[in-house]
Amino acid sequence: MYKVKIIDENHEKDLEASLNNFLSTLNNDIIDIKFQVSVAMFSEEQIYCFTAMVVYDED
Repeated sequence: MYKVKIIDENHEKDLEASLNNFLSTLNNDIIDIKFQVSVAMFSEEQIYCFTAMVVYDED
């Protein structure tokens, strides 16, 4: 059975650290990793959202 883990951070280095931390605890086969970046404007500020979805086999 496949499972997913979604990790969301405001900075790419934070996503990298969170993703590496999750992968180090995973003893299952990784099926796929999807990566996405979103940006929004709030007044003069840019807000980034860095997201990774890990698909892995639970067995």
